[in-house]
Amino acid sequence: MFPINRMRRLRDKESTRRLMSETKLTTDDLVYPLFVENRSERLEIPSMDGVYRYPIEDAVDVGKEVEDLGIPAVILFGVPEKKDRSGSSAWKKNGVVQKTLRKLRDETNLTLISDVCLCEYTDHGHCGVIKNETVDNDETLKLLSKTAVSHAESGADIVAPSGMMDGMVTTIRDGLDKNGFNSTAILSYSAKYASSFYGPFRDAAESTPSFGDRRGYQMAVTQKKEAVRENNLDVLEGADMLMVKPAMPYLDIIKTTSDQFDLPLAAYQVSGEYNMLREAVKNNTMSDKVIEESLLSIKRAGADIIITYFAKEIAKKLKKTD
Repeated sequence: MFPINRMRRLRDKESTRRLMSETKLTTDDLVYPLFVENRSERLEIPSMDGVYRYPIEDAVDVGKEVEDLGIPAVILFGVPEKKDRSGSSAWKKNGVVQKTLRKLRDETNLTLISDVCLCEYTDHGHCGVIKNETVDNDETLKLLSKTAVSHAESGADIVAPSGMMDGMVTTIRDGLDKNGFNSTAILSYSAKYASSFYGPFRDAAESTPSFGDRRGYQMAVTQKKEAVRENNLDVLEGADMLMVKPAMPYLDIIKTTSDQFDLPLAAYQVSGEYNMLREAVKNNTMSDKVIEESLLSIKRAGADIIITYFAKEIAKKLKKTD
């Protein structure tokens, strides 16, 4: 009780505040997303200032930069030259993600994560095979497994299924193991919400659905207990890591998942979150300190891994303070 207990004693000096810090953000927490495409030069995403779709060679150069900054991993998203109803470019041996994985494997020591979904590859923009105007879950599973195996063959350390199909972890684990990739880990987008925060990403990946929406397979934003069920099922199916997406609007889900499950937990600070913060800083309505604060909030909520478009920027800042 005051005046014996004075909380400000441990706040007076900057060095003391650092010493008392309960939550620390380091480059080891970060994953940088990379969009790759068979093109001659990089293309800035109109709705994401400073984020690009890269030719393969440029993507490898960015990977080397990421590695030099001390960031341990990248996650790859591919934009194919051709799209079709089944998304067949997703599992082609010489697909853009597969070629990029092989070059990054040869030229860096990064941990390589590949997004495993069909939405970037289908001409309708949905995350699987369409039957009767809806995504056929079980037919889609076969194609996700083929895609994951092709990524593992090309050098992916971790495959990350993001389509929210029931049974996707079991099917992918079975496909990987049958093809000799029992050491390839699965990072499941286990609690992925049908969020309005994904808008700019769909511009980046050219994956906006041509009809309907994804609420038939992604989680409703109202749900919390359902997230626990989704996470639990993916654990039982053999996921090595879990993910909550988006991050900041779902800190309660990150906290609940961290408290209830022992697996490493990733959180994806998505394109809409990036845009809000980037524009606020750009327009001088908020200090650039808000970027690090946002990442600290995600870490404080319980995330072990943060996928963020700010990864390079924050890594440079962290280097200066080392």
